[in-house]
Amino acid sequence: MKNIFVIGIGLIGGSLVKDIKKQDPSVTVYGIDKKDAVLSEALSLSLIDEKATLDDLENADLVIVSIPVDATEKLLPVILNKVNDNALVVDVGSTKLDICKAVENHEKRRNYLAMHPIAGTEFSGPSAAINDLFVGKTNIICEVEKTAFKLQEKALELFRNIGMRMCYMNPEAHDKHIAYVSHLSHISSFMLGKTVIEKEKNERDIFDMAGSGFASTVRLAKSSPAMWTPIFKQNKANVIETLEEYIANLTQFKELMKQDNFEAIYNEMENTNYIKDILKGIN
Repeated sequence: MKNIFVIGIGLIGGSLVKDIKKQDPSVTVYGIDKKDAVLSEALSLSLIDEKATLDDLENADLVIVSIPVDATEKLLPVILNKVNDNALVVDVGSTKLDICKAVENHEKRRNYLAMHPIAGTEFSGPSAAINDLFVGKTNIICEVEKTAFKLQEKALELFRNIGMRMCYMNPEAHDKHIAYVSHLSHISSFMLGKTVIEKEKNERDIFDMAGSGFASTVRLAKSSPAMWTPIFKQNKANVIETLEEYIANLTQFKELMKQDNFEAIYNEMENTNYIKDILKGIN
C-alpha cells in the first residue's frame, strides 16, 4: 500500500498515517479535506505529503475516511465509485450500522472494510495527531466477510503492525455496545460540564476548586460537537436506551440519599468497584 489517501485529517486520521509512515516511510500520503487550511496545516506538520481531491482516488491503494459519521454515510458510495478495483477503503466512525447499510448493495462493497479503532483524545484537528495512539488499542471490525479476502489480509496485517488488536462484531451489536461504553460517557461529561458552568458562574472558582477528579470526568466535554452530534443522531435508539438506564440509576442514588440510607450507598459503590478489575490495564 504505497498511495494512502486520508479524507479528514484530524486526530484519528492523522494519527493513523503517522503510525503507518513510521512502519513504512516509503508510503506517500495524500490529504483530502473540504477546508484548504486544514490541508495546509497537515502539510506543515508532515502528516500528508500532498494535497488531493476525490478525483485522485483512482490512484489510491488505501483510503482512510475520518470525517463525521453522517458525512461518511453520504460520501462513502462516492468514494467507492472512484477507487480502482484493488483499493481498500476503511472508515473509522463510532457508529457502523447506517454506514454499512449505505453501501450494502454497492458494486464495490468488497473494497470496503468497516472498522472502529477504540482510541482517541478530547482534541481535534491535525495538530491533535500523535504517535502510537493505537498501540494496544482494540479495532472493531464489522462485516469482515463482505470485504475481499486479499484486502482483508492487507488491512489486518497493517493494523496489527501498528499495534492494534482485532475484535469482530456485527454492526448492530457494535452500535448497541458502544452506546454504553463510549457514547454515554461523552453525554455524561457534556452534561456535568453544563451543570457546573450553569451553577458556578465565577469561572475562577471553577478553576481554583476543580481537582483532578473533576478534570478527568469532564475531559470528554472538550470533544468536538461537530463530530459527536451526528454520532448521537445515528445511534439515537441505543443512546436513549442507555440514558434511560443511567437516569434510573441516578434517580435511585438520589432516593437513597433522601432516605439517609448510606449503607445502601456504600454497597452500591462497593459493588461497582468491581469495574476496576474489568478495566485493569486499559490506558
